Amino acid sequence: MRRRAAGVKCVVRESYCWLPHRPLLVASVLRPVRPDGFVEPCLPTLATRPPAGPGWVHEIKHDGYRLIVRRDGATVRLFTRGGYDWTDRFPVIVTTAGKVRAKSFTIDGEVVVCDPDGLAVFEALQTAQRWPEAFLYAFDLVELDGADLRSKPFGERKARLTKLLANRTSGIVLNEHIEAEGAAVFAAACRIGLEGIVSKHLELPYRSGRATCWIKTKNPQHPAMRRVREARWWRR
Repeated sequence: MRRRAAGVKCVVRESYCWLPHRPLLVASVLRPVRPDGFVEPCLPTLATRPPAGPGWVHEIKHDGYRLIVRRDGATVRLFTRGGYDWTDRFPVIVTTAGKVRAKSFTIDGEVVVCDPDGLAVFEALQTAQRWPEAFLYAFDLVELDGADLRSKPFGERKARLTKLLANRTSGIVLNEHIEAEGAAVFAAACRIGLEGIVSKHLELPYRSGRATCWIKTKNPQHPAMRRVREARWWRR
């Protein structure tokens, strides 16, 4: 169904999303796009274990900053999760985005700096000297050549993203998903020392804001969880 709110036309779709022990029926609202192209990102819900069942795939959760990459013609802009402009910080990502064969696109991903073993090092993003090393792990395609893809199922969006970034090995690279049992994927991620995994359902649309149809499961021994615990302690 459709409804109009605050003068903005929104499309409302109902979709089943997963939480531990039960499905949750939610309304997925396409929020308005800012004039500069920023789209509020989908934020996964934290769970103690990954979802199980058909249709779920799993991506590695890399320890970096969320980044929305927007290209419109020759103009490329990089936005943080909160919508701040970080275009000047990551020149390699900007240059790569300008070379992608498309008139326009909006890519959702995570900007990282990796160590020699290929593991993301969050602390490396804290110093400007390391920014030229940063690249984007791209995991979703929100818009392409004028077509808003948010209402499309994740499987279709990911397939289009895979084609768009085919054979790219630097600047912006595809964050591939794994079709296997979530618990096994999570256990392997923990053994390697990764931050965790994000599980997504192939049939569900893109939903801005906190969403229960993207589920993140985090490695309790990873430094990212230590940062969370320290932040909670300082807020007491």
